[in-house]
Amino acid sequence: MTALLLICSGVGVVTALKLPPIYSTAARMLVEEPQIEVDTVTLAVDAAQQLQVIEQQLMTRANLIDIAQQWRVFEDMRSMTPDTIVSEMRENTRILRSGGRGQATLMTIQFSGRSGQIVAGVVNEYVTLVLEKNKSASLAIVENALRFYEQEVGRLNSALDQQSAKIINFKNANSTALPDDLVYRQGRQTLLQERLSRLEGDRSGLINQRAEMVAVFEATGSLRPSGTPQRELSPEEQRLNALRLSLQEALGVYSETHPSVLRLKTQIEQLEAEIGAHSGIDNTDTEDQSGVPSLLDVTLTDIDQRTENIDRDIARTNDELGALEESISSTAANAITLDGLQREYENIQNQYNAAVTNLNLARAGERQEENDQGQRITIIENASVPQDPSGPGRTKIAAAGIGAGLGLAGGFFFLLEFLNRTIRRPTELRARFGIVPLASIPYMESRRERTMRRTILITAFVAVLISVPAILYYIDTQYMPLELLANKIINRLGIG
Repeated sequence: MTALLLICSGVGVVTALKLPPIYSTAARMLVEEPQIEVDTVTLAVDAAQQLQVIEQQLMTRANLIDIAQQWRVFEDMRSMTPDTIVSEMRENTRILRSGGRGQATLMTIQFSGRSGQIVAGVVNEYVTLVLEKNKSASLAIVENALRFYEQEVGRLNSALDQQSAKIINFKNANSTALPDDLVYRQGRQTLLQERLSRLEGDRSGLINQRAEMVAVFEATGSLRPSGTPQRELSPEEQRLNALRLSLQEALGVYSETHPSVLRLKTQIEQLEAEIGAHSGIDNTDTEDQSGVPSLLDVTLTDIDQRTENIDRDIARTNDELGALEESISSTAANAITLDGLQREYENIQNQYNAAVTNLNLARAGERQEENDQGQRITIIENASVPQDPSGPGRTKIAAAGIGAGLGLAGGFFFLLEFLNRTIRRPTELRARFGIVPLASIPYMESRRERTMRRTILITAFVAVLISVPAILYYIDTQYMPLELLANKIINRLGIG
């Protein structure tokens, strides 16, 4: 029991005295919201998530080794492997993040080491890396967004041009069957149908007129009805009257600039000039048969010419009506196709407008980051050089050693008592043998036995006093320094 107590107490006290002082310092940082509110929903990054990413980037192997070598964090770094350095750096570094809805997002970086200057330098180096990585990460986000939306705007602009070209080509290919002028074509169709009816009526009238003239001539031998005077107009005058009548009928159908109207006017002017030149000659028609066939021929020729003109107009009207009917019948299909092209164009236009809006937001975000007016991390409290060590807890370590010794000694005592089967009380005698003794006399040592027992106890105590320091010294010099061993034990047990 004494040996256990001395060993544990000695280890605790020696470790508490030999452990080097530990200095610790920390820096606190705050994630600030943008100073100028810009609707950058496409660029928004959660502050807690950003700090978590920065923490992972900060604790990379390369960064920890560089910082440890720069500040000579450990005394025996030359003998330490890179894995050990990284492990010790991570073990001595603590990063705490706090925040939540409606609360400020904070980040605390703490480092413990063998020197105040070293821990302050390491923490400041951590802070510098955090600020740099936050700045580069924010710029990378806005630059990536800007580059993406620039490409998207260019792509959608090309898509708009292509869709516009498709619409124009379709309209050019179907210019006569587009839904825009459907009402006009339907009205034109109605007008042409009415005109066709008038032309067919005029043609029928001319054919009947011609048949009547031929019938009258064949029946009477003259174009004059019975009972009329012998005097008739000259053929030129009759032809002039027929042309004037044709002109009046043509003006009822065509405009003043129609080729048929212009031709009739020209013929009338020529006849009027010719009749005016022969106005002094007696134009009285004789009753011989030579003048009558001439008048019939002129009249029939005029009727035939008018009929041919009407036939040509009817053919042109029928052709135009056929083209209109074909275009009207294909207008519905063209309208569906054109609507599909227009909807696709509108969809691309909406995407283009959204991309332009996001591009402007990305540009605003870039200017905001360049001017340090966006979301950023600021230092609330810099890491200062600690004047007093923060550890180790020497009193706690020593008390832990003594407590462990007392616990082991007490446990050893209870173990001996539990395993000791010697009869020491009358009750044990009765329980062991089932007898009731009249009296019990304790064992009486002789002087020699008492002296021998005390000698053994003193010798054992002295042996413990000598062997325990010797064992501790051997462990400290041959196996592992006691402070390192105790430090590992403390870290495992979580005793600060």
